[in-house]
Amino acid sequence: MSTPTIIYRHSLATRLMHWLNALCVFLVLMSGLQIFNAHPRLYWGQAGANADRAILEITARDSANGQPQGVLRIGNHELTTTGVLGVSQGAGGELAARGFPSWATIPSLQDLATGRRWHFFFAWLLVINSALYILIGFVTRHIQKDLIPSSGQWRLGNIAKDFWDHLRLRFPSGEAARHYNVLQKLAYLGVLFVLAPLILATGLTMSPGIDAGYPWLLSLFGGRQSARTIHFLSAMTVVAFIAIHLIMVVLAGPINELRSMITGRYALPQERGK
Repeated sequence: MSTPTIIYRHSLATRLMHWLNALCVFLVLMSGLQIFNAHPRLYWGQAGANADRAILEITARDSANGQPQGVLRIGNHELTTTGVLGVSQGAGGELAARGFPSWATIPSLQDLATGRRWHFFFAWLLVINSALYILIGFVTRHIQKDLIPSSGQWRLGNIAKDFWDHLRLRFPSGEAARHYNVLQKLAYLGVLFVLAPLILATGLTMSPGIDAGYPWLLSLFGGRQSARTIHFLSAMTVVAFIAIHLIMVVLAGPINELRSMITGRYALPQERGK
């Protein structure tokens, strides 16, 4: 068996900012769910209250046995979610009405003010760190060379092949593993330049102070409640991206993948059949 080729995959700056971003995203999401729990309903437009029709609602209702029942309601469709959404176990083990469960929020108890402090602090730390990452990425040409798909990768046949390879868990090996495939590039670019700016802009739109200075934000997103809905759905898309990212890391070889993000060094997987 031949000795694997070791390459230097991630710079020190990339590794440090990656782990800081990972911590910030984790804390921002959990504190964001704490804020969402204060009113676990989403609307479209400028205003939204209990009497208004929600497009998404996580709620609780009494069941036939007298126990609360968790419900996820999307439009006219309902899904019973007791134990996770709407109704989950409290600190004493009893079922209690709550949008997201206590283990998914910071703080674990219902405390909107503390949740907002956590959310705003780590959100701005995330914004500053991400902006620095993008700036360094452009200066060092990491984004231009490593994240923007080449002309050949844009071909529909190539995108379809990469998608099919992922479904079959056939990951790049040999020299092909030196570079991101087109699906990775599109996913990273989508998070950096679509989802992240959208989350930031809609978050600012929910601030009355920002709206007073920049009222065009309300027109852009169709109202404060619309901005809240887009903000939530964009954040959930980031959660889906993180989940898929972690699954791919485990399936591709967690030791090698984690080592590359800790030490920067990555062992190229040997080509199949060699």
